[in-house]
Amino acid sequence: MTTPIRLTVFAAAASALALGSAQAQGEADRSEWPESFTVGTASQGGTYFAYGSGWANLVAEELGLSGGAEVTGGPMQNMALVHTGDAAFGMTTMGPAAESIAGENPIAPGLEMTNACAIFPMYQTPFSVTALSSSGIESVSDIPDGARIGFGPAGSTSDTYFPRMMDTLGVEYERRNGGWSDLGGQLQDGLLDVIAFAAGVPVPAVSQLEVQTDVNIIEFTEEEQQQLIDAFPVSQFEIAADTYSTLEEAARSVSMWNFAIADCSLPDSFVNAVVDVVMSDNDRMVNIHRAAESTLPENWDRNQVMMWHPGAAAWFEENAGADIPDDMIHGG
Repeated sequence: MTTPIRLTVFAAAASALALGSAQAQGEADRSEWPESFTVGTASQGGTYFAYGSGWANLVAEELGLSGGAEVTGGPMQNMALVHTGDAAFGMTTMGPAAESIAGENPIAPGLEMTNACAIFPMYQTPFSVTALSSSGIESVSDIPDGARIGFGPAGSTSDTYFPRMMDTLGVEYERRNGGWSDLGGQLQDGLLDVIAFAAGVPVPAVSQLEVQTDVNIIEFTEEEQQQLIDAFPVSQFEIAADTYSTLEEAARSVSMWNFAIADCSLPDSFVNAVVDVVMSDNDRMVNIHRAAESTLPENWDRNQVMMWHPGAAAWFEENAGADIPDDMIHGG
């Protein structure tokens, strides 16, 4: 894993490079903008990396800056990196965000990570289970005691919540961690029995597995779904039948919302321009990843956990009719 580099400030002359919506920003606004930026994502083979790389490149191109994605441990680490300023932007889910703000992030226990601000809604993360068809595992109740389950990178949303979910559902397992692509290879090689994915769909690693072998995408029963809703910060979700070639009908799941986050100290005009690039043309975002079908202005209200960056709040108030309370805006 590489470590994102802290951003530097560059001269207002760079404003001449701006494209698209950035042309509306004055030189004075751009004088404090960073010359480069990093977006904390997660492991390769997961939705965070594909989605995050895409919007980082889009923003860099449109704003005339140098920017890109960094492989990280996922939402928990992204909260830490953004809070400390080691990454300008990141991506997180509501559960890890709430735990981080409360000082319960395992990376830095006791540190209240309040310098990570919400900037735009991304999509819902479904929790789903995948096994090889040859395993005979077709339901959660089929998972044998002692099954080797891959829960994703340590500290990821999946690793944070899915083991607890399996405990709730009475599954006994051996816990394994790793990047999604690596875990997919281990499943195919028989080194794992199950992968418990928490990632936007379609998950690249699952799509790749489908090409190479026969898999079972396992849905929760109605009872299991309700157990999880009662115990965790998740809601009902269905994985559409056309998400994977393996599915013949929608699969019952639960999900948690994801938001893009930013260092709260970044200039308002910069964050406002970033949000404008991402939110003003949903077709471009969907071309990056299908999960972006939910990256819509009207989903601003899915954040009930994090303070908003002032520049992002202004964009949603002006363009989406958002009514964001002052006490939910950083510095408000």
